[in-house]
Amino acid sequence: MRKFLSILVVLGLAGLAVFWFLSAPRPVIASANAALEQGGDKEKGRIVFFAGGCASCHATPGQEDRLKLGGGYALPSPFGTFYAPNISPHPDDGIGKWKVADMANALMSGVSPTGSHYYPAFPFTTYANMKLDDVKDLTAFMRTLEPVAGKARPHDLPFPFNIRRSLGMWKLLFFSTAPLPQAGTPEVQRGQYLVEALGHCAECHSPRNILGGISSSQRYAGGPDPEGKGGWIPNISQHPKGLGEWTVKNIANFLKTGSGPEGDVASGTMGSVIKNMAELPEADLLAMGAYLKTLPVRESPPKPAAPAKKE
Repeated sequence: MRKFLSILVVLGLAGLAVFWFLSAPRPVIASANAALEQGGDKEKGRIVFFAGGCASCHATPGQEDRLKLGGGYALPSPFGTFYAPNISPHPDDGIGKWKVADMANALMSGVSPTGSHYYPAFPFTTYANMKLDDVKDLTAFMRTLEPVAGKARPHDLPFPFNIRRSLGMWKLLFFSTAPLPQAGTPEVQRGQYLVEALGHCAECHSPRNILGGISSSQRYAGGPDPEGKGGWIPNISQHPKGLGEWTVKNIANFLKTGSGPEGDVASGTMGSVIKNMAELPEADLLAMGAYLKTLPVRESPPKPAAPAKKE
């Protein structure tokens, strides 16, 4: 019995060592250096900021200024409730002390300056496709914003989802740093970058599996509201019930105004997205439309049956 227990202890320790190795945070930039801090165009960074939708989650709820990024917005999910952190330039409560390398590691590898994993409620899985120059520009712009005091409350997550280290195993399954496949024309390539990297459109417009990973076979096919509010996110593939009948100009106009070709008007979370997209140049909105028109047809997952009416 003692020998058997010894073997179990050894196997347990070996398993823990393997888990610790496989789940280790792997930042895209190993250490900060002075060269990374050189340059950074704040005007270009402003476009990156709005294309990336930063204000939609990180602007302090209950105030009108979308550039006061004190955080606190609640993101409910099947795994618990996440609270968007303060990303204003406040030196203690926000990211005022961050270097460009810190920003790049957060956005492109989901790793914090302290070396811990970020939860994928923060869409680093998509931001991983960003260009480092855009990260530098974004950092330059965000350093011009007003510091906001106060930290957001901690995430409210039950066990085992509150164990951050386990996110390393999730990343092995669902996180890739492989570059985007090359799209068609320069306009389509720009649209691909805006949709697939900055805009992170697939994060909401795709159904997810039981572990929270995007279903690749139904990417852009719509599905349940990932915030668990009971809504339904529309299909934006070229399915006839998606964007199949929309023109590039229809899509660009919707992204600018929130009005669809059949009179539909964006509301809720998408209404906030439209406020971001409206800040982009017209050429970028047309490029997004051009890329979305290249997406394959995807069948939406079945909607749950409506509850029976009480007589």
